[in-house]
Amino acid sequence: MTSESHDRLSTQPHHTLEGESDLEQEDELELQAQEYVDRVWNPEMSGPRPQSCPPEPSSETQTRISKSSASDLNVKLRSSQVLAGDTDQSGLLSLPWELVLEICSYLDARFVLGVLPLVCRAFQYVLTDEVTWRIRAQKILGMSYPVLEGKEFDWPSACIELEEHLSLWSTSNPKVQHFSLNDGHFASVDTVLLIQNASLCVSGSRDRNVNIWDLRRLGQDGEKVLVKTLGDQPRGTHRGWVWALAAQDHILCSGSWDSSVKLWDMASEGAGVREIRGKAAVLCLVYRPDVLVTGTYDKTVTLYDPRAGYPMLSSWKLHSSAVLCLAANDHFVLSGSEDRTLVVVDRRTNHILQKLQLDSYLSTMSYAHGELWAGDKWGLVHVFDEKGGSFQHVKLTGIKHSLGTLYTSSTDKSIKVHVPTEPPHTICTLPHVDVMNGISVEGDILAAASGSMSVEIWRSIK
Repeated sequence: MTSESHDRLSTQPHHTLEGESDLEQEDELELQAQEYVDRVWNPEMSGPRPQSCPPEPSSETQTRISKSSASDLNVKLRSSQVLAGDTDQSGLLSLPWELVLEICSYLDARFVLGVLPLVCRAFQYVLTDEVTWRIRAQKILGMSYPVLEGKEFDWPSACIELEEHLSLWSTSNPKVQHFSLNDGHFASVDTVLLIQNASLCVSGSRDRNVNIWDLRRLGQDGEKVLVKTLGDQPRGTHRGWVWALAAQDHILCSGSWDSSVKLWDMASEGAGVREIRGKAAVLCLVYRPDVLVTGTYDKTVTLYDPRAGYPMLSSWKLHSSAVLCLAANDHFVLSGSEDRTLVVVDRRTNHILQKLQLDSYLSTMSYAHGELWAGDKWGLVHVFDEKGGSFQHVKLTGIKHSLGTLYTSSTDKSIKVHVPTEPPHTICTLPHVDVMNGISVEGDILAAASGSMSVEIWRSIK
């Protein structure tokens, strides 16, 4: 064994003897992974449940918001008539604007926003105004929305997303098909990822394999949905459990308990591109256009440039325990750990901006539009408001995220579909026979990783 090989092996989570077989090393990694799952997925072992969600906002508060919005709109409507020269109109424009908007509420939101503003200047002025869409959204939901006030918010896009989301998942009129893909893995599936506009689904499992599924073949007689298993090794894609997936353009990344990240070129039928060897099990991945971020069992967050010959850019030991979840954009890297901290790093200066101590550890993150939503071990979601690089912990709610949608998976053997209100409003519950280990959503397709060795797919009925 060369000195270089010895140095690399000595940094693995469990040290190995020179004569130890590959199989023994893999078994040792599996024991470490199982111990981690037993500890992290059994939160009762680490203290009592914190105070539950805050109470619902009062109806008086919601009424006050709605009345304020309506008052603002009335002023804008009168102004629109003057600006558009529509003070003496016949037909539809002669009706009170409140009645016109009531009529529009029965029309598809995309049609109202995309077509009706072309009819006349008055329609263009009113139907592109955010107050119009704010009132429409609040009328649909009848509860506090959005969760964080005082931020720039795309009300038209949010309203369109809300209406399509509610239409798709309404329990009174379900418009989805369910498929269970159970012929590809022989152990629990722990991670899934939809890629290529949700035409393909990638799954990673404790059987150490990464599988590719062609969702365009769903429901077609005689068509095999499983396309292939990545890699050419006889015992699996990786030598340890596959725990994390990420993709950017046509490059797919898989992270494993074998301390490696493997890159695959999906434009070349999943051909292997390269392997990045680390020092500890890879528990989470984020892939941005310019950087790949890993969070590992040894408390470390590392940035790589996968295109470079020596890919490591930066590495920080930010925590006192394993890194469980990550989020990142062009400015920040955020990491949550089993040590119950959230750390914010400035990518441009490589300095820690903030370290927040929480009541419980975070296990999943969603970061967009200046808001961080992070699910904790109790199935609750912490919401953080980003202002000028500082993340303020503003409230504890239920579990969610997106402008108009929220999907959550849980060890309670279910997926819940919500809208992101406060408290969250559950549209429907999708029960299952085993724990749901993770989800991926793109467009009208939902994919879930199941402890029953399957990949579960829900898609809209065309």
